Amino acid sequence: MSHPLRAVCFHLSLLLAALICLPESIRADEPETIRIGIIGLDTSHSSNFSKILNDPDSKYEEFKHCKVVAAYPQGSRTIKESLESVPEITEAVKKQGVEIVPSIEALLENVDAVLLESNDGRVHLEQALPVLKAGKPLFVDKPIAGDLTDVIAIYEAAEHFKTPVFSSSSLRYTDGAKQINGGVIGEIIGCDAYSPCPVESTHPDFYWYGIHGVETLYTIMGPGCETVVRVATPETDVAIGTWKNGRIGTFRGRRKANNGYQGGYGGTAFGTKGIAQIGSFSGYEPLLVEIVKFFRTGKAPVTPAESIEIYTFMSAADLSKQKAGTPVRLADVAHQAREAAKKKLAPYLQSP
Repeated sequence: MSHPLRAVCFHLSLLLAALICLPESIRADEPETIRIGIIGLDTSHSSNFSKILNDPDSKYEEFKHCKVVAAYPQGSRTIKESLESVPEITEAVKKQGVEIVPSIEALLENVDAVLLESNDGRVHLEQALPVLKAGKPLFVDKPIAGDLTDVIAIYEAAEHFKTPVFSSSSLRYTDGAKQINGGVIGEIIGCDAYSPCPVESTHPDFYWYGIHGVETLYTIMGPGCETVVRVATPETDVAIGTWKNGRIGTFRGRRKANNGYQGGYGGTAFGTKGIAQIGSFSGYEPLLVEIVKFFRTGKAPVTPAESIEIYTFMSAADLSKQKAGTPVRLADVAHQAREAAKKKLAPYLQSP
């Protein structure tokens, strides 16, 4: 090898060694770490999500560059079960290296994105507004809010402040649902979904737990439901939705006679090429992968329109129950809630 060529090779080897020795934090191909904050420590989701996201040995590449760093404990102010769970969940979160802060404002000073986990949907709008105003991407856990007016208000505020919002049940991301949406049974012509459905008197019936089964239904059917009819007994609910193209989808909610938890998630999808089972809950990781992607890109995998329709479906089902099973049009329910949301949001969205 000639002397000039040896010199070139020597310098190239030095450059390669220098690149290899660069700290991970400044390598060009390494994504920045996302600092995540949690609002609400009155649900096991807060401790489970923290444990998964802060696991240094996680097999998920998406979780290696994000960390839950701070949490604000306040969730429900009145629901006994939620209030009693705060001390235990707070301690569990602290064990994951998460700092407990005294206010949402203090949280926002130290995070890039927020998980709104408060179990009580009635406090979500007031807790979401400062996050949206600060421009931090926001994941809102179920239920999005305590009524349809607040659900719409959250999305309207997000649009006003140009801040992305995402909400979903973990049941949207089962392996079976992914295969069905990939076309394994052709075009979808119907779906029967089910989940536990204990109710909480402060919320519309399906908001509290039935949301998991309703989200499963919408994962397969997509938006476009026009009317809902609901039949209810102490232990069972059946809501029958008719979509605009004549397709029919149903949700069956199950609970024990004392409003207790009755396990079981899943459903059946009917397609032009076959029938398939949707599958049951398989962990929080698939949902968290989507949440982290959302935090990084600002693009929600579920549109605001679909999320709003899911809650409109559940609100319409409540109204159908009140009317002894009379069919209820989703458009009518949504129109009324939109008008109420505009009035409710007006004081918050006025220019200073």
